[in-house]
Amino acid sequence: MKLNLLDRYVLSQVLITCLGCIFIFMIVWIMPEILLKTVQRTINGTYTIETAISILVYEMPKVLNIALPVGMLLGTILTFDKLSKDSEVTIFRSSGIPFFRIIASVIVLSIFAMMFTFIVGSKFLPYSANKLKDIKGDLRSSQFVFPVKNKDESMNKILIVSNFDDNNIRDVIVLNFYDDYETGSSLLSSIVVSDFVKYDHNSWTINSGKKYLISEDGIFHQIDDVKNLPVLEGEVSEDAYKLMKYSIYRDRELTNSQISEYIKLLKKERMDDEYRFMLNKYIQRFVHSFMCIVFAILGCLLGFSKPREQKFIGMLIAVGIIFGYYITIPFFDLLAEKAILPPLVTSLIAPIVAIVLIVFLKKSKDL
Repeated sequence: MKLNLLDRYVLSQVLITCLGCIFIFMIVWIMPEILLKTVQRTINGTYTIETAISILVYEMPKVLNIALPVGMLLGTILTFDKLSKDSEVTIFRSSGIPFFRIIASVIVLSIFAMMFTFIVGSKFLPYSANKLKDIKGDLRSSQFVFPVKNKDESMNKILIVSNFDDNNIRDVIVLNFYDDYETGSSLLSSIVVSDFVKYDHNSWTINSGKKYLISEDGIFHQIDDVKNLPVLEGEVSEDAYKLMKYSIYRDRELTNSQISEYIKLLKKERMDDEYRFMLNKYIQRFVHSFMCIVFAILGCLLGFSKPREQKFIGMLIAVGIIFGYYITIPFFDLLAEKAILPPLVTSLIAPIVAIVLIVFLKKSKDL
């Protein structure tokens, strides 16, 4: 689309205001917590000045990922509020220019903002989140539970790993279950305990450990030493190892390709709760980027006001939208995880509500 004089004028006004809103939001977001904690730890000697600067730099993608949609909403509201106060929007419309033609350049800008938000969330954020872990020396949770089920969905065994890093898998407990048992008998057939498990892509093997045999009435009746005991073999062993490695990362620490592979593994191994949660977070990455366009259009509509209309109503609604959007994300995560609603639904509720609001505002403002 070729930009005419109107497009360039509106674009320049919106671009400057949006950049200002993004910058201010990032400063406000950083100041209360991130900056204060970093300064305090630098003063007491926990961080060096170089470390403190690195932490602030690597915190930027996380804040920027949040700030971009917010900046588009607030920037467009302030711009069109000013254009409305100066009667410029009224002049444009009196000249026969439709409202959505007036904001065409804003929509183009929001598309670029959407693409940049997606890149920040899928590339920069995982990289910076992992760098922050390394710089701060945060310990990752290294506990892992892997259930192995039979084809009829009955439990075959449960593998519990208490400590692992790279190929070192330590403090392992294997709970083995009876394939067939009478009603009232014990489910567990044996418990294997080992300090170390060897992994070589095709199998998990206990080199040395203890096996506690359990009778069908639930009584320990024998303790054996075990050597070179296969725990997992074949494709399932590799899947379990990948799942174990992914389990120590939060969703924002994974790239799109990694989180996609993780979701496929979770689905394959029927780890349903974690599968629904991660699928929801994966879809949210695309939805969050798309919100740049939705918020930009919404901001233009909220910013437009008639001569005698209250000027702060649009801004108050915008603050409520921002608060509602971010505060409900954990709630929708929980709904998806517990299978109350499908992940696709929980991810799309926010943009659907915003689009409905856009339609309502367009009709109410007679645009």
